[in-house]
Amino acid sequence: MPSGAALGERADRVAGPIPAQPLDGGGGTTRSDSVIADSGSDKTYMKMHDGEIDLDADMVGRLVAGQFPELADLPVSAFPSTGTVNAIYRLGERLCVRLPRVEAWSRALEREWRWLPALAPFLSMRVPEPAGMGEPTSDYPYSWAIYRWIDGQPYSAELIDDERQAADDLAGFVAGLREVPLTADAPLAGRKPLSELDASTRAAIERARAVIDSDAVLSAWELALQAPPWAGTPSPHGLPVWIHTDLLPPNLLVRDGRLAGVIDFGGVGVGDPAADLIAAWSVFGPSGRERFREALDVDDGMWHRARGYALHQAALIIPYYAVTNPGFVAMAKRTIAEVLRSVLVGRAKFCRSLARLVQCGGHHVRGLARRGEALDHLDDPEVWIQAGAGRDVPVLALHDQQAR
Repeated sequence: MPSGAALGERADRVAGPIPAQPLDGGGGTTRSDSVIADSGSDKTYMKMHDGEIDLDADMVGRLVAGQFPELADLPVSAFPSTGTVNAIYRLGERLCVRLPRVEAWSRALEREWRWLPALAPFLSMRVPEPAGMGEPTSDYPYSWAIYRWIDGQPYSAELIDDERQAADDLAGFVAGLREVPLTADAPLAGRKPLSELDASTRAAIERARAVIDSDAVLSAWELALQAPPWAGTPSPHGLPVWIHTDLLPPNLLVRDGRLAGVIDFGGVGVGDPAADLIAAWSVFGPSGRERFREALDVDDGMWHRARGYALHQAALIIPYYAVTNPGFVAMAKRTIAEVLRSVLVGRAKFCRSLARLVQCGGHHVRGLARRGEALDHLDDPEVWIQAGAGRDVPVLALHDQQAR
């Protein structure tokens, strides 16, 4: 298929007419409002990966003009974000261009392009709308794509009016995705079993020791390894379902105080439903986390497995992106803090149920009792942290029957 062919001659690579006016009437908030100060910047992205291709607005403009000449007059500007898979460029006010940073992820873009039209009717929030698929060239050797721009800002607690409502909204999205019928050609998705991720997770935790409490995190990881593995087939620990696999704050868009959109479906496919529960720790605090679990009716085994995946993902992010993507690292550190909070609160509740701390098995807990701390405060993880549970958390070794 030659570059620069008319849209009508490339119907298989164009999804509907490319809009001449903003889909949302123009104005409103955009993701650039919260990510960059200079929204007109044409700066080249900092490279994050070995083998990452050189990109800038001039090159993107040439790609667009060569293959979509009707869009050649639209301004192109870099859109810095915490995204690690695709570079994003605004194309006028109504469109954006996504270009995989390395070769392996060009296949993820093609997966998204293939499956989004089939998934979108089942989903409760706005998702990316493909507008045109670009072909490799001598300058840029991977597939790339044009999408309609979605107004919104990346998720942050400050933008949300009600975290429990946001948890309900995201749970509704996850439930809708799980309702999509499975087909024989659906791609597999998700991560390896936790046991197969053990070595890489421990190594990342150790490499991040300067910025996280590696001993406490390692204890939480060892607890996660006790979670029942997913069988990969219908079982008490979860049926195979459609999963997004990357429900992190940068991929959730907020508008007018509500969760309004989900983006980046490059990892979508069929797999362990625990994959989409990672948001309980990567997105929400205690209140939203509790509501998210209730709304999806998650059993203990799947919950604990999901918490392990959240910790694994965050642990690997911190050393890998320490220099190139500090915003992404800050998000991962917050996730680890929420994982530890979740584990510690579970321990406190478990201890309260055991004869008011008798034989609870952790010297920090016994120390609290000796100092006369009010037992009612033990549900607050800050009490544990301030009591010295940061570097040595023997209570994490307790059985995980009541952890939440």
